[in-house]
Amino acid sequence: MLENLTDRLGRVVKTIRGQARLTESNTAEMLREIRLALLEADVALPVIKDLLANIKEKALGEDVITSLTPGQALVGIVKDELANIMRGGNSAFDTAGQLNLATQPPAVILMAGLQGAGKTTTVAKLAKWLIRTQKKKVLTVSVDVYRPAAIEQLKTVTAQAGAEWFASDISQKPIDIANAAIDWAKKHYFDVLLIDTAGRLGIDEAMMTEIAGLHKALKPIETLFVVDAMLGQDAVNTAKAFHATLPLTGVVLTKLDGDSRGGAALSVRHITGVPLKFVGVSEKIDGLDPFDADRMAGRILGMGDILAIVEEAQKNVDLKEAEKLVAKIKKGGFDLSDFRNQITQMRNMGGLSSLMDKLPAQMAQAAAKTDMNAAEKNIKRMQGIIDSMTPLERAKPELLKASRKRRIAAGAGVQVQEVNRLLNQFEQMQTMMKQFSGGKMARMMGQMAAKGMGKGLGKGLFK
Repeated sequence: MLENLTDRLGRVVKTIRGQARLTESNTAEMLREIRLALLEADVALPVIKDLLANIKEKALGEDVITSLTPGQALVGIVKDELANIMRGGNSAFDTAGQLNLATQPPAVILMAGLQGAGKTTTVAKLAKWLIRTQKKKVLTVSVDVYRPAAIEQLKTVTAQAGAEWFASDISQKPIDIANAAIDWAKKHYFDVLLIDTAGRLGIDEAMMTEIAGLHKALKPIETLFVVDAMLGQDAVNTAKAFHATLPLTGVVLTKLDGDSRGGAALSVRHITGVPLKFVGVSEKIDGLDPFDADRMAGRILGMGDILAIVEEAQKNVDLKEAEKLVAKIKKGGFDLSDFRNQITQMRNMGGLSSLMDKLPAQMAQAAAKTDMNAAEKNIKRMQGIIDSMTPLERAKPELLKASRKRRIAAGAGVQVQEVNRLLNQFEQMQTMMKQFSGGKMARMMGQMAAKGMGKGLGKGLFK
């Protein structure tokens, strides 16, 4: 995410951290580099102008000049100002996950956006987020009577999200569908109703008239505009045009995982006046995160987002199963089924690419030299090999002699050498795990750190 901007600003941050003293000269050079980085990222010019003015004012202020570590102090200022720009300059208010649901149920949320922005998928992702984090009972409905596939698509993704779907038909009027869904939601005690509206290939008068009419009739508690981050500055301009007709309460920026520029994330609040509430960070149904300006600023500057990794772990790791594994390891047991479960949990957390994206720049330097696609394929191959084994073979790897290995290799579609490599990696992991039973956890953790999280598994994944 935001690779080019992060790399450019990361170099600036590294330079200014080392400054023992700040002067007009080195501050001007630093501001020039930041300006070039923001221009390359397709950030709006008014945003760049205000951001640089704020940084310059504070960089030459008394607190920084007299600081024992002015370079470090200046890094903090750059981070704070990036965050302030993204939250609209109001540090007392952050939009992270702040949906207004304080109304008589159901809370109606109207979703608007252009065709291809990922609106329908975002409806399902938002439903998943509301169910998982807010413990809400969610109903979705499509009023897109122009694209029959949109109705079926919403039905499919809603099921994946674990929400309920209200049936609609292209022969109906959008307002009639919406009113029927609201009536159903009231009778069946739904907390939230998500309404997926029709998308268009571009902004047109008919579209704006229809959705403005829907808004007036339904009076939704939230009106969210879904826009593709890959559009860059056009994404911000489109949101601004919609807001001129429709009273938007928030923006959802999709496909941020594919946006190497990042200009939309930095510009949308400042230019439109509408808060950025959520960002789409992956194609998975749970790949929607509440927008947090401080954490986003940290990631842009290459500081990483360790908190996000912790949250992913809490979301995907089964604590009861983890406790069982710890008890099993203490007794000296760790088999191939356990090995596979650890791999699966890592994939559930978004895979290697997602994890590396959240690490601070210095920690992720080794990963930058790695072909992540190849590493992900290796993980899938490892799972496939283990899946080709019988339960007894997973529990007792010592049974795996030549004939069994040939059968497993054929079942997984790999060479026998791949099976041998997996078993070697497993044995090294098993050796480390056994140290838990000997009370040597601290020493093992130190060894893992020194070896780059374990040479055995690392060689297999990053081969």
